[in-house]
Amino acid sequence: MESSAEKFGGLRITSLDEDDEDTVVPHQPRPGPAAAAADYEDDDEDEEEEAEVTLGVLKKPERPGLLLRHLFPSKAGGIPAWLDPVNLPSGKSSCCGFCGEPLQFVLQIYAPIEDNTAAFHRTLFMFMCPSMACLLRDQHEQWRHKHGSPCRSVKVFRCQLPRTNAFYSTEPPKHDGSDKPLCPGAPVCHWCGTWKGDKICSSCKKARYCSEKHQALHWRTGHKNDCLQIISSDAKSSGLSAIGKVPASTSWPEFEIEIDYEATFDSDSCDENNSKSLVMQRHGKPDAMMQSWMDQFEADADNKCWAYFQDRVSRAPEQVLRYCREPNAKPLWALSAGCPSNADIPSCSYCKGPLCYEFQIMPQLLYYFGVGNQPDSLDWATIAVYTCQGSCDQSVSYKEEFAWVQLYPTTTRR
Repeated sequence: MESSAEKFGGLRITSLDEDDEDTVVPHQPRPGPAAAAADYEDDDEDEEEEAEVTLGVLKKPERPGLLLRHLFPSKAGGIPAWLDPVNLPSGKSSCCGFCGEPLQFVLQIYAPIEDNTAAFHRTLFMFMCPSMACLLRDQHEQWRHKHGSPCRSVKVFRCQLPRTNAFYSTEPPKHDGSDKPLCPGAPVCHWCGTWKGDKICSSCKKARYCSEKHQALHWRTGHKNDCLQIISSDAKSSGLSAIGKVPASTSWPEFEIEIDYEATFDSDSCDENNSKSLVMQRHGKPDAMMQSWMDQFEADADNKCWAYFQDRVSRAPEQVLRYCREPNAKPLWALSAGCPSNADIPSCSYCKGPLCYEFQIMPQLLYYFGVGNQPDSLDWATIAVYTCQGSCDQSVSYKEEFAWVQLYPTTTRR
């Protein structure tokens, strides 16, 4: 994947490049300086050069079939392209910890680790309950990780595979339509297309579901008639194709994630002290009243943090994702309130090693998903994800990582 290496020089979160040669080389964040994103708790520390942040923006796929699992995509919306297609998360792992409903797929990022042979292929998957009421409860629960396993409405799973595995060829995809996975995946729910279909329709014995709710929804929206057709045709292909189509209304719109470096965008006001430029003109000395107002503004940590957040985001307003797994990288927080300290980030649930920040999703994603402004519509300032620093390779295929939800003050008072 030499062309990708030349273009990005490090992290890859898109599909394997079609210009690859015989050897697949997964790309990673190259060693770099520590991040100096808006961490207002450490203002007195020595200044550090900022780590290189990778931004994710959304685009519609150029043609169908580009986002299938054997092409190792990075994508948002639609249904997940499971890396391990057989050993999917199931049971309570796939459900909201508050309402108990199956979680909805948000996005996935293909981010292998070069010096970890067990993570030759590595994808992070984010899921979320579409209820804002559950997200509000989630924000409170995330502080309670020291008192057992908190309930969550936002879940992130990490899946990784070595180069030689049972699911994919050791050679890179050709992207000519001939690429195929080595084996089929587990049957998934015919309603959501996301989770493993452990429940089977008692009539046709063909349709599968992840939950009783999805079975009932599928029955009311068409499977009642399809079921009779399947039974009468003795489960011929016409009936199977009918139940195999996932209703578009059950998922958010599907996009491909394209990446670029934040440094490629205009950064005329990259210094956090330039938050003052939001309240004064660039030229001339402010009068006493303006200076007093500025002093109050600078003294308010939330205002200062928000101004810096807005300044950084304004460089690339369409960004829905920020990724940086370099040592000491930090999220770009929208507010100083509600930020976790190091002590608030738990250890890895599997190897007990430390977690490190890896990526965050931005509120712009809600626009692309068509989320409205209803009383229970989702809304967030940012959601930061922390993953096992060593990307441990334990027995379970999908390891749950840690997400930190930061909401706007107005949403927390709902």
